[in-house]
Amino acid sequence: MTTEQTDSQPPVIEIRDLHKSYGPLEVLKGVDITARRGDVVSLIGSSGSGKSTLLRCANLLEDSQSGDVLFEGEPISWKGTGLGRHPADKAQVRRIRTNLAMVFQQFNLWAHMSILQNVMEAPVTVLGEDPAVVDKRARALLDKVGIGDKCDAYPAQLSGGQQQRAAIARALCMQPKALLFDEPTSALDPELEQEVVRVIKDLAEEGRTMIIVTHDMRLANDVSDHVVFLHKGKIEEQGHPSTIFSNPQTERLQQFLSATVSA
Repeated sequence: MTTEQTDSQPPVIEIRDLHKSYGPLEVLKGVDITARRGDVVSLIGSSGSGKSTLLRCANLLEDSQSGDVLFEGEPISWKGTGLGRHPADKAQVRRIRTNLAMVFQQFNLWAHMSILQNVMEAPVTVLGEDPAVVDKRARALLDKVGIGDKCDAYPAQLSGGQQQRAAIARALCMQPKALLFDEPTSALDPELEQEVVRVIKDLAEEGRTMIIVTHDMRLANDVSDHVVFLHKGKIEEQGHPSTIFSNPQTERLQQFLSATVSA
């Protein structure tokens, strides 16, 4: 797809002036994020900066108090105001969520299902697809992430890296418009982390739209088109990874990167 074609289409995900509070605690203080088709946007920042909350608001797992969330140009309909604001159309939320597949830090696989069953479950039960068609796609995706031989295994029989790759295959099996990763490697030791990083890099090279919350600055640098540094619920700095990591403009980002490199 050419740049002109991409720019002529509405962004897959667009967040405008988003505010999110937990009671009196304001976690997001007016954040704007745009992910166009094929973009990889990484969210970085210290713990508590609002990264994961922003991702959950994008996927409508959390309700925001003001601002707009749009999917392919379609705004979420809201009812109520402030802490009482909620999506007005449950069918709209379900439809959009099926197109924004989330990969969590802790895998969230069903322990009583085989890996193949885990990957097949949502397309069959949520989307109502033909199990035979989904079975073929699920096996191909498990091959793609390097665990095609684990179809009949159960999550407890897999390493953490294998479980996370299964979770990625499960997300891909929904054939989503975008993938949302919430710290996909932070629960893994360095060797297993690299198994997952390789899969994410492959997805980026395929041109998949992704928003990635990550503590891994090398991953953010290698795969991102755009990096957003959040600090205390606001965007402190953002730009291309070559600028963010090589020439940070703000003192806070300089401190963060120095601490990350020395850790």
